[in-house]
Formats: sequence, C-alpha cells, structure tokens
Amino acid sequence: MPSFAVLNGPNLNLLGQREPATYGRTTLAEIGKSCATVASELDCELSWFQSNHEGALVDEIQRLASDGTDGLVVNAGAYTHTSIAIRDALSTLDAPFVEVHISNVHAREGFRAHSYLSDIAAGVIVGCGVQGYELAVRRLSALAGQHG
Repeated sequence: MPSFAVLNGPNLNLLGQREPATYGRTTLAEIGKSCATVASELDCELSWFQSNHEGALVDEIQRLASDGTDGLVVNAGAYTHTSIAIRDALSTLDAPFVEVHISNVHAREGFRAHSYLSDIAAGVIVGCGVQGYELAVRRLSALAGQHG
C-alpha cells in the first residue's frame, strides 16, 4: 500500500477565514478529510502536516525522505516563492511530489508566478481550488502505479 504525505505551509491553517474570496470557505481540516476519503478509495495511506515555520517543513520533508514515503502533495504557501531551503529538501526525495496552489497564482501579483519548486515537481496543480489537493493525491496514486 503506497504511503503519501500532504505538507501545508504558512497561513494555510487559516483557510476558511483568510481571504475567502481567494481561497474559499473550506477549512484545512475539511480538505484533510476529503483527501483521506480519496486515499481510502485509492487504497493509500496518507499523513498530514502543516506548519507556519520553514524549518519545521524542512524537518518533515527530511523525515519523510528517510521513512521512504511514496510521494508528497506540497502546498508550501508563500514559501513556494521564497524558500530555497524547502526546494533543497524536496530535491533529496526519491519520491515524486505534486505542487498545489488553491488560487491561480498566475492571475495574481507577479511575484506569485515564480516557484522555486515547480521545475523539480512531478506535477503542478494551480487554480483548481481545494479540489487541487484531491487531484494531487490521485496523481500520486497514478504515479505509484495504483490507478491510471
């Protein structure tokens, strides 16, 4: 059974209340439940992690790399556009990761269009709302050979 992890960066703990016109009213806990449902459907294990701290995210990525996770869903939040440390940690993985953005970052401020992660990601899901998380779990499952 493949095991996947979902990593969430800064301010994602405020989903549902922070900028609902941009991010919607769905909470991070609700996204976690929907991803768990998809993982169960796909016969995959799924872990969940959120931190507002760059070093904690790097530590978790390193832990997952040593634990042999089969793939990651990564919404690094603002660190997508600023963190070489997270990029470097992700580049140590033997497993694929899918980068997720709830909003269409290309239709927002110019600095949001640049990602330090996209060129090393197995896929990038942008602007699909919270459904992007579910799509990313499905993609990881397909990459693991579970489902086409």
